[in-house]
Amino acid sequence: MSRAVHIAIMVPINNTTFEQEVLGWLPQDSKVTVLKIPRGPGLLNPETLPAYKSQALELAEKLRGTDVDVVAYGCTAAGFILGPQGDLDLRGELEAIVGKPVITTAGAMVECLNSNGVNDIALITPYLEDVNTQLKNFLSNGGIRISRFDSFYAKGVHDLGNITSQQVAKKARDIFDDKCGGLFIACAQLPTQSILEELRNEFKVPVFSSNYSTTILAQKLLESKTNNFG
Repeated sequence: MSRAVHIAIMVPINNTTFEQEVLGWLPQDSKVTVLKIPRGPGLLNPETLPAYKSQALELAEKLRGTDVDVVAYGCTAAGFILGPQGDLDLRGELEAIVGKPVITTAGAMVECLNSNGVNDIALITPYLEDVNTQLKNFLSNGGIRISRFDSFYAKGVHDLGNITSQQVAKKARDIFDDKCGGLFIACAQLPTQSILEELRNEFKVPVFSSNYSTTILAQKLLESKTNNFG
């Protein structure tokens, strides 16, 4: 897609990465509107998720009637905790409010891997064990096997925000095995734009991240709608 687009992104209030990476992958002159969802200093868990989800749905009302082309719900952990059906339900709830198509980062992860024929991956996350378990279940439900895995095990948003792209690249090199069909870096906060191409060239396999997958799939969705109705 070469035309400029207007994407609204919904991210946790602490996120400092998603907006710039989305803009970096979009066509020139594209626009990003950011809605930041309030949260506490701890990472999401099943107990805090209901309130977080309610705040997200309330914030989405601000997008009703606007000129956004698509909404990207950029909270990967929330999708994993909700599970595949819960993530799909949230997508539907957001679409009903905004009246525009919605992409979730959790759903984009599975869709991107499946559409590229990658079903055996090395996986990097920043999450604690409970969310990592839910993430693995989410991927398994999508037919994706995790052959190699590591996490930064961030204990809170401060630790999460301090992870650099160089640290992500190092962890990728530490865990990647040439038996894996691809590498995925999960979480919209982890910085990946500066390292994905480098890792692809080095590993000779597809390398994706939450931010990249969500941006590319949002563009493909808009392109398909243009082709069908334009």
